[in-house]
Amino acid sequence: MWMLRRSRVGALALVILVPACTDSNGPPAPRHEDLGSRGPSFTIGSGLTANTLSRTTFSDPADKVFKVKRMTGDWHLEIKSTPALDLAVQSITFGAGGQSGWHSHPGPAFVQVVSGTVTFYESGDPTCTGIVRTIGLEYLDEGGHAHLARNEATEPAQVIATYFAPPGAALRVDEPDPRTCSF
Repeated sequence: MWMLRRSRVGALALVILVPACTDSNGPPAPRHEDLGSRGPSFTIGSGLTANTLSRTTFSDPADKVFKVKRMTGDWHLEIKSTPALDLAVQSITFGAGGQSGWHSHPGPAFVQVVSGTVTFYESGDPTCTGIVRTIGLEYLDEGGHAHLARNEATEPAQVIATYFAPPGAALRVDEPDPRTCSF
């Protein structure tokens, strides 16, 4: 019963406030799709939950260049950062139809699909061809360009994302819709 009253109060507030926010002397505010070149239109994620599991800064107090190098047989790994790097891990769960919105990362993001199916779209792809990843598969974003992740299935999906970023930087940067995809 309280929810019914609460929703009626919210609806009443909208009826009262929406007309108060319009300027009857001028044209209506532009709709999202009408903005054109006057400004970017950003997309927001929907139907997902992101939980940061950990984040820490790695640095070498004795050297302003942080570096790790390991060679074992034919396997070689080298990580180098000036002056330091943040390593962060997130668990992201997408509900059916959930999507991340167009965004970028300041550094590389290693993404592992741990359940379901996630489709990734790159802003620079004029054909909007999705990169489909299922359980056990990966998606590597090298950073610095816009992309979008979507769960186009009817079941939830989960990914684990590991980010390498400048210390204290935002892990995600919202980006304008590149208008290469019809969704």
